[in-house]
Amino acid sequence: MNRLICYRFVLKYFMTKIVCGFFFIISMLCFKQSAQAQDKPSNWTPEEQKELFGYCEKRVLINDVKIPEDKADKIGQLNYWATLQKIKVQENTNDTFATANEVEAELMKKYRALALSNDQLKTLIDRRKLNSNSETCPLVTLSFNPIYDTAQKAQLLLSFKAKYRKDLITKVGVNGRQADQLIDAEVWKQKEACVISKIPETDFNRIRKTVEMYNMMERKYKLVDMTDQQKAAAIEFLKQVQ
Repeated sequence: MNRLICYRFVLKYFMTKIVCGFFFIISMLCFKQSAQAQDKPSNWTPEEQKELFGYCEKRVLINDVKIPEDKADKIGQLNYWATLQKIKVQENTNDTFATANEVEAELMKKYRALALSNDQLKTLIDRRKLNSNSETCPLVTLSFNPIYDTAQKAQLLLSFKAKYRKDLITKVGVNGRQADQLIDAEVWKQKEACVISKIPETDFNRIRKTVEMYNMMERKYKLVDMTDQQKAAAIEFLKQVQ
């Protein structure tokens, strides 16, 4: 009898572990797909490509290549011009250029007329030739966890505070009020991301809403009144919430 009870207990224990492990793997796979979904290349309109340039490539040119903002904007306009010219070439309605290569050659001339430094010009041209212009970046990449979709905000707040509040205070170095504000902002972001995830990937509004979400998070972070070091540590710490 005792052996039978022991056997049932062991069987129940391992079945519980197996089921929990199964759901953990499923949730992780769901999140992995969710985080990658918006990274898939899409055929955006020329106007949408121009808008996407402002979200991603423009920031790379300003922050990494050190190109002034006004010139980065000009580059965006030139790229938009080149896109329109290539469409006309494809439609056989371009009275100026016969091939896409001719358009690219003219674009390179326009780049050189921007009075950039030699290094800046080389990097810009290399990025263009390698087709490495940023079409995806953190600002337009939507990360969401489907398991948060059906949970009520109040439930998530309680759960997040129980899991993360103490560590935010001890590891990030914020006080209790700041920890509560950070958790409230993170819960808002998780719920908002789930809403945005329902927008089709082929709809550019999905990207626009994602950008709006991250911009709102920046405003929420400012209200927390942290140092830059605390902010960076908080963002890194809260990645585990995913």
